[in-house]
Amino acid sequence: MSVIAIFGPTASGKSAVAEALARRIPAELVAADSAQLYRGLPILTNQSPAALVGIWPLDHEASVAEYQTLAHAAIDTALEAGRTPVVVGGTGLYFRAALGALDVPPAPPPGARERWTALYDGEGAEQAHAVLAEADPGAAAAVHPNDRRRVVRALELAEAGHSLRGDRLWSADTRHPTTVVGLEVPGDELARRIEARTAAMFDAGVEDEVRRALAGPLSSTARRVMGLHEVAGLPRAEAEAALAARTRRLAAYQRKWMRRIPGLVTVRTDRSPDEVADDVLALARGGQRVPAGREG
Repeated sequence: MSVIAIFGPTASGKSAVAEALARRIPAELVAADSAQLYRGLPILTNQSPAALVGIWPLDHEASVAEYQTLAHAAIDTALEAGRTPVVVGGTGLYFRAALGALDVPPAPPPGARERWTALYDGEGAEQAHAVLAEADPGAAAAVHPNDRRRVVRALELAEAGHSLRGDRLWSADTRHPTTVVGLEVPGDELARRIEARTAAMFDAGVEDEVRRALAGPLSSTARRVMGLHEVAGLPRAEAEAALAARTRRLAAYQRKWMRRIPGLVTVRTDRSPDEVADDVLALARGGQRVPAGREG
């Protein structure tokens, strides 16, 4: 075997399946989750033991390029030691960066995202798109004005001297033959798991954790950790409801990401992690994988 990669929506059981795999084979779990890179928020970010979990302080400005270097090193070290790297992720860009030699644009200038988001929200979609059309006509032609996230991203890239036209995440090669598995949970079951996990966070003391985090310096990337401001700024019942709602929206977005990943095999996870791990292992041993060098 070479690499096993597990993607899926939040609360789909990725960590539990990865841990079940590690009980079956010599494995090295490698996290591909942008929030879990930070230490100081283990409850809020649902951290489980894995390489690259909790590696940065909360005042560190995260970048995909830096993460990619660390992920490649962790994967290569595991392979050299005869262990199977199991990449576990819910952040699509980081997941892709771990698996392939992604040409990552440099981080945008400090405050760029906030500035372009303020332009989009303050002056409207059409005006923001017009600014993009002047800065990068090719990107503007490929992005609808109402796609707020991609318009802002395109403006960031244009400011940094790059273009969204070249931001084709899944056209890059995988570095090693890889079995890519997507965890699929029925919608009602996923919603139930999200509600239960959110309640468990508050029972475990997430409010105190967030208060401690906000008492110190936070980078702009750490401030975007989902739920940070809801937990800090709302009474428990309202914060719990708001965080569960945001998590459901994130899960819907992650499910869309799954459809963009070439070679991905969907595995049902409305059963025990051990049963799912057995299926994943059978796929990997059977050679159902994306070979290194395959174009997406």
